[in-house]
Amino acid sequence: MAKFALLIGVSEYDYQDEDLKPLSAAVKDVEAMKRVLVNPEMGGFAASDITVLKNPQPQAVREAIFHLFSNRQKDDLLLFYFSGHGIKNEKGNLYLSTRETKKQNGLLVTPSAVPASILHENINDSRSLQQVIILDCCFSGAITQGMTVKSDGSVNVKEQLGGKGRAILTSSTSAQYSFEQEGSELSIYTRYLVEGIETGAADKDTDGWISIDELHEYASTKVQEASPAMTPKFYPVEEGHKILLAKSPKDDPKLKYRKEVEKRFQNGKFSPTARRLLNSLRLKLKLTPEVADAIEAEVQQPYQEYQRKLKNYEEALIEEIEARPILSETTINELIDYQQHLGLRDEDVALIEKQIIGQQKPPVPSEQNPVNQFDFEVVTVNAKGEPINHSRKQAEFFVENLGNGVLLEMVAIPGGQFLMGSPENEPERLDWESPQHTVTIQPFFMGKYPVTQSQWAVVAAMKKVNIDLNSDPSRFKGANRPVERVSWDDAIEFCARLSNQTGKTYRLPSEAEWEYACRAGTTTPFYFGETITTDLANYDGNYTYGAGSKGKYRQQTTDVGKFPPNPFGLFDMHGNIWEWCQDAWHENYNRAPTDGSPWMSDNDNRLLRGGSWFNNPRYCRSADRYWGARVALGTTSWVFGLWLLRPSRLSIPLHFCTLRFLLFPSLFLSRSARSNFFN
Repeated sequence: MAKFALLIGVSEYDYQDEDLKPLSAAVKDVEAMKRVLVNPEMGGFAASDITVLKNPQPQAVREAIFHLFSNRQKDDLLLFYFSGHGIKNEKGNLYLSTRETKKQNGLLVTPSAVPASILHENINDSRSLQQVIILDCCFSGAITQGMTVKSDGSVNVKEQLGGKGRAILTSSTSAQYSFEQEGSELSIYTRYLVEGIETGAADKDTDGWISIDELHEYASTKVQEASPAMTPKFYPVEEGHKILLAKSPKDDPKLKYRKEVEKRFQNGKFSPTARRLLNSLRLKLKLTPEVADAIEAEVQQPYQEYQRKLKNYEEALIEEIEARPILSETTINELIDYQQHLGLRDEDVALIEKQIIGQQKPPVPSEQNPVNQFDFEVVTVNAKGEPINHSRKQAEFFVENLGNGVLLEMVAIPGGQFLMGSPENEPERLDWESPQHTVTIQPFFMGKYPVTQSQWAVVAAMKKVNIDLNSDPSRFKGANRPVERVSWDDAIEFCARLSNQTGKTYRLPSEAEWEYACRAGTTTPFYFGETITTDLANYDGNYTYGAGSKGKYRQQTTDVGKFPPNPFGLFDMHGNIWEWCQDAWHENYNRAPTDGSPWMSDNDNRLLRGGSWFNNPRYCRSADRYWGARVALGTTSWVFGLWLLRPSRLSIPLHFCTLRFLLFPSLFLSRSARSNFFN
């Protein structure tokens, strides 16, 4: 059996941007991997059978991959290793960077990188039954793009690549970043791969051999101790997990001591009894105190690295709060970026945030507008629209005083995940509500009601930012009725003026944020249940939905807050008036963001949600979506006959449109909202 390896490290980039910063560890990763592979007591590879590419050109990588896998025998062991930037294109396919890799307008110039599909092709064409692929790069789990995902989260690599004895090891999932490690010359994942081989610690069953699954398990455990936000993945095909990659010393006293240290080290320390046992074992194995201390330090390093990161985040948070008790959206995003840079999860920093903010005055939206709680009742109906349950809920909110006796109430919405879009069996759904996809939403405050005419008039009188605003555009007059005949550009100007006046960041919700806030944890067509009635919302009651009954057609808007709220404490999310979202219109959810961010494009159509007094109930569903031109003719005219046609492809006239906006919260509220805001 012959052993062949291709090791690629990309540390330097000719065209640098925000996503392609130099990675000093990548080339050193390759050198470390070569060191353990050529060691006759470890990997046992011949130096002449290892190809090393440092900062290569794209064509050199393609040719080297071809030569690694071609003309091999069945019992040959082939190892491909890559350290550098991993990049995904718009379709989610993984590309391996080269020194020539570049982006234009934020998009990868694909010829400048090497697609992971080339690996797929060469793996498939090779006769070797022992192939190991190791990727230490961001989004490395995306190498399985297009492969079958099983119910347990595993990937059917065999169907994609065929054959036996193949294994793919990745430093992260398809959606995660990989990290370098401060104080270490190597990237985190590679550091522990090398350590597992070099010390023999990866030999879990102590049989004198390190199999590929043992190596991955060792490295993965260490990575998640030091950097919990990274989740290394392992994709074996049949006998792939049994590939023997390196030898391990069976009777090495240092290895025996290490394994006992690993066993005894719990929660960052050794118990007094564990300390006595280790001291006795050190004497029995005839290890010097210096050697034993060095082994213990190496075992404790991931834990200490994790503690260092927590301390760094704590210091950053304290500095920000001391500088400004109310954290802006920009500052929160920077803290989230720093948390990600450290490789920490939300749950890792939650206790820090609670402790720090608990020691100080809570950073609520303003000194004059503290967060309060309000109680409300939520109604649930059966398939016929008959109430079957009334439950009491509680939500947090704060009040913004706009002046002239006009108040703005903002309700705290907790963060979380939800399934956006409608299922295929939902009655009267449309294809553009597909595909359903999971979206992660950060906490925010949202207007308790659509913007009223009194609120609009006050803000319209504030200092102009970009465009003029009509202080009284609505047809149906009433201080507490929603403002109407508002364009998307008007809504953007409204938010800009309010933000300038208050010093807070108000904006329109993204489409995902709006649907998440509307559903409030429900999965039925309406947050009331399977149907809706005109006792619960304002829409054209001449029409029904599902098994529901006909009701009133009021032929106009109604005062906000007239109907029962959803479980988040938001009113009028179904019916009354269409509400603008930040996003541009897209025909479906293919390639839609999964982080709740607005989805923009070059077209001038903008998203509308919620339905209105004029529409039948299908348009009021939580998943229903429509569009309007951001600026349209007839903004102040009443083009009633146009909508009577009810065509399926017609943009909604502006006189049916209003806005409801959100505020990005303080960091304190964004964390506590996840668990403490709602019963």
